[in-house]
This record gives sequence, C-alpha cells and structure tokens, in this order.
Amino acid sequence: MTIKQLFAPSDMTEGTPWKKIVLFTVPMLLGNVAQQLYSTVDSIVVGRYVGDNALAAVGSAGPIYNLLLVLFMGVSAGASVMVSQYFGAKDREGLSKVIGNCLTLTAVTSLIIMIVGAIIIKPLLNLLGTPKSIIDWCYSYLMVLVLGIAGTSYYFMLTGILRGMGDSVSALIYLLVATVTNIVLDILFVAQFNMGVFGVALATIIAQILSAILSFIKLYNMRTVFDMGPKYLKLEKRYAGTTIRLGIPSGVTQMIFSAAMILVQSLTNTFGEMVIAANVIIMRVDGFVMMPNFSFGMALTTYAGQNIGAGKTDRVLVGSRQGTLIAAATSFIITGLVVVFGHYIMGLFTETEALIDLSRNMMKILALGYVAMAVTQCLSGTMRGAGDTVTPMWISIITTVIIRVPLAYAIAYFTRSAEHPTGSYLCLFISLLTSWVLGALITFIAYERGSWKKKGLVYTED
Repeated sequence: MTIKQLFAPSDMTEGTPWKKIVLFTVPMLLGNVAQQLYSTVDSIVVGRYVGDNALAAVGSAGPIYNLLLVLFMGVSAGASVMVSQYFGAKDREGLSKVIGNCLTLTAVTSLIIMIVGAIIIKPLLNLLGTPKSIIDWCYSYLMVLVLGIAGTSYYFMLTGILRGMGDSVSALIYLLVATVTNIVLDILFVAQFNMGVFGVALATIIAQILSAILSFIKLYNMRTVFDMGPKYLKLEKRYAGTTIRLGIPSGVTQMIFSAAMILVQSLTNTFGEMVIAANVIIMRVDGFVMMPNFSFGMALTTYAGQNIGAGKTDRVLVGSRQGTLIAAATSFIITGLVVVFGHYIMGLFTETEALIDLSRNMMKILALGYVAMAVTQCLSGTMRGAGDTVTPMWISIITTVIIRVPLAYAIAYFTRSAEHPTGSYLCLFISLLTSWVLGALITFIAYERGSWKKKGLVYTED
C-alpha cells in the first residue's frame, strides 16, 4: 500500500472482511485514544496543579456537556450512515448532496447548542446539587466549551465524513496534531499562567478548532469522489431529512444516556468529593479501555454501510462476526492489563493513596463488563451502518433507564447505614456492570432476528 493510498478513501466492499475492518480500525483506535487524551490530560493537569476538588469539577461538568451535544451527535450519526451507503453505492451526486447538507446542518445545530447551553448551564448545576466547593469551576469550564462548540461540532462531523468514505488515517493525523496542541496548551495555561479549569477548557477548544480546519482542507481536496459547491449546501428534504431521521434515534440514545449520567452524577455527589474524584479517574481510564469497543463498532458501521449500499448483505454478516470476535479478544487483553497495573495507572491522576486505592477497587468491579460491551458496540454498529438506528436506541433505553439508573438508586437505598447514610458508593459500578452484561445479551438477540438487513437507504434487499 502506497502513502497516497493510505490517505485515500477506502472501498470496503472488496477484499478480506477482517483485514479491511482491522486496517480501518487501527488508525481510528489510535485516534480515539488520542481523543481520550484530551479529557485525560485535562484531568491529570488539573489534579496535579490545581487539586482534587478541581479534578472533581472537571468530571462533574462532563455529563452536562454531553447532554448539550446530543443534538449534534444525532446529526453526525445519521450523516455517517448516509455517507458510507452512498459511497458504497458509487452515487457521486447523492454523496455530494449528503456532504453539503451535513455541513449546513452542523452550522445550524452549533448555533442552537451555543444559545441553549449558555442559558441552562448554571440552573442545571444547581439542580444537581453540585457541591459549592466546585460549582464555580464547573460553570467556568462548561461556558468555555459551549461558546466554542462550533469548532468541536465541525471537527466531529468532518472526521465522521472522512471515515464514512473509508479514510481513517487522515482523521488520525489531524487528531494527533490537535492532541499535542492540547497537551502543550494545557501545561502552558494551567501550570504557567495559573488559569485553572478555564485554561483547560480553552486549550481543548483551540485544539479542536485546529483539527476541524485540517479536516476541512483534506475533505476539500477529496473532490475526486464527490463535488463541493454552494448548490450542495442548500438543505434538501431527501438528504437533510433522512440524515435527521436516521440521527434522531442516535440523538435520543445520547440524550437518554447523558440524562442518566446526570442522574447518576447527582447520586455520586451525595458520596462526597473523594468518591466524585475517584469516579472521574475511573471514567478517564474507562475511556481508554472502552476505545477498542467503540473503534470496532464505528468501523463496522462504515463497513456495513458501504456493503449494504453495494447490496452485499452476506459480506456484512461475515465481517460483523469476524470484527466482533477480534474486538472481544482485544478488550479482554486490555482489561487484564488495567487490572494488573491499576495502582500505577490510577497514580497518574493523583498522589493521594486513599484515592488511588478507591479508584482501583472500583475498576475491578467493572472489569468483567468490557468484553460484553465489545459485543454490544460491534453488533449495534453493524445495525446502524445498515440504516437501523432505532433498535440500538431501544436497547440503550432499556439498559439505561430501566436497568442502570433504578438499580443504582435501589442499591444505594438498601445499603444505607450509620457509617454510610447515603448508601454504598459501590452501587454506581455494580449497576453499570449489570447494564453492560444484559445489554450485550439483548443486542445479540436483536441482531440475530435480522430485521436490520432490510433498512438500506440506497439498496434494499428484496
């Protein structure tokens, strides 16, 4: 493979399925790891140079920020499916209109998020009972991220379009550039200029704007497979409407997940700053451990989309099975390493020994669930790529709303004692593990039923 081919769109409708999937996944996995470094470096820098309370503030702000992003996440998910299927079908005109409509939709959603976010941040923080010791830091961190949301939105949308056309390498390169920029600015703004959590958020926004600019330049230079011009930016019901229709279930899924995280964060806040900080550390480590699952899931979305667009359903089945097995094996190995070396990993975030031990014990509870999540992400990715975004939405509602949140509160209620008046903090992680395992089982059943095979946008099997 030449350098030029490495950075070119990839046709996943030909060749050995597992090789195509792995070659596409590896750059994306590295990119997702780099992306996770954004929040991880933020946490390390804040924890080391500002303190444990500032670390708790950054973590507490995360669920609220994710809730504000759900509208854009929905549009982005729908766009990914549209791009992969039209690219697989070799429909140049349709692909051009999909991309143009996506660029316009991103501008609209960014403006909405910016306005709504600025209004609801402070009330949400108060509603959730955010400790007074960290609420001002949370507000400062979130306001910077919301005001710079356009850079973040276009970054995710543009790299999603590139991946939909099979180019995961370019997205990786631009993300690495942005990650290095973020790390340098984090240290400069916090360690040198003493800007605290405000500086961390500012560094993240600047880095993502840079990555968005680089991604747009790359996309503009890929006009051998699609056209770009003012006429393609005009919203059309067939393309914008379908993108939104496909994206709504994904957006609802993200909204439900984020709302659930906020409810769980509210419960977490009752356990005090130490548990809040430990939860932040776990979620940062979890982000890395979960990366192979997310990466293979995203790869299978593109793979399924292109092959469904080309009318090759049998090839989708083979690739989905192979990709899921590889993802599960990868997750098993990584989880084992994290459990064995957990003390050293948690020690990167804080020097407080009690906090390190608390975080490590929490991680041991979750360990068994990551292989289950590999199954969920891969099979859900296949269904989404085929155009079935509704089934994964319902599975997410069941596992989050019906299982995870009620179970967390129930365990907390029944474990109340004089020593732990609000219950055991273990409820946070036992409930999460349970939802992951049951979610994998439900997803497997839905996948085996096979209704997703008839959801193609460009090609529909008779």
